[in-house]
Amino acid sequence: MKSRILYRLRNLFAHRAMVLMYHRVATPASDVWDIAVAPDRFEQHLQVLRKHYSVIPLQQLTASLRNGSVPNQGVAITFDDGYADNYQIAKPLLEKYELPATFFISSAHINQVKEFWWDELERLLLFTEQLPQQLALQVAGHQLEFNLEQESVLNPELQQRHSHWKASTPPVSLRSSLYLKLYTLLKPLLYLQQQHLLQQLKEWAGVRPDVRTEYKCMTLDQLKDMTSSGLLSVGIHTSTHPALASHTAYVQQKEMEGNKQFLEQTLNTRVTILAYPYGDHNEDSVAIAESLSLEAAFTTEAKLIRKNSHRYRLGRFQVQNWAAKEFSKKLNYWFNIAK
Repeated sequence: MKSRILYRLRNLFAHRAMVLMYHRVATPASDVWDIAVAPDRFEQHLQVLRKHYSVIPLQQLTASLRNGSVPNQGVAITFDDGYADNYQIAKPLLEKYELPATFFISSAHINQVKEFWWDELERLLLFTEQLPQQLALQVAGHQLEFNLEQESVLNPELQQRHSHWKASTPPVSLRSSLYLKLYTLLKPLLYLQQQHLLQQLKEWAGVRPDVRTEYKCMTLDQLKDMTSSGLLSVGIHTSTHPALASHTAYVQQKEMEGNKQFLEQTLNTRVTILAYPYGDHNEDSVAIAESLSLEAAFTTEAKLIRKNSHRYRLGRFQVQNWAAKEFSKKLNYWFNIAK
């Protein structure tokens, strides 16, 4: 009993740090994956962090970890993917409060007039006014057949349901059920396969190619300006955002290496930190990260950083659209309860 109490006390007071994971600072019409934080809420988060925590550059945290220590109660801010709102909204607010952050960039989407495949799929299935009732689609050897029944026409009540639905909860309609089925089938595919299937779906739906401005990624000029002040940095997020564990070691290496080279050549700086897309990785991913001499790699597991944490399996905590009070409670809970 005494030894267990001592272990818990040592664990409670051991040095630990936390990495926060954001994706978007925006107020989209829908947010299926709960990854958007409204600009005013994001500013509240920064106010809480500046007042009550030691916000440190991610590079400082990983350097300390490499040397066998962790800044106690340190917090690092990260963003995934490279949405344009990261530059347009998050960057000015981070600079206003002088708080460092690292942006993990998927390079194939930079300067492109297109949405990420999951956003395009959401718009197509959940918000297209009229769809054919029947869908028959071959996806990676899987024959998908689906009947939308009366939901082939999007009425105001159905649109309202979709606007509030989160993918972490049960589907609220046949359309949302179809979205989840297709998301699951498309996620492990290569980028070109995903794009081919999206094109087939657009032809089935009879819709023209369309890109919502608020869903675009950064331009090349925005990416270059992102790090100009020295406060903000970038990290590797692969070229095309694949679910790495679904692919061969060759594909994984090409994705990581290509992204690293693009970022280093574009920004004329060394880039040595990786975030696995979707947090998805396997032993090959870890081995490749090490072979590329990366300092660290991050998952999406909600885990604190300790001095004995695996450098290529570091955790992060996803931040949602919370007001300041709820955000403070989450930070306190994570620091004291999370493993």
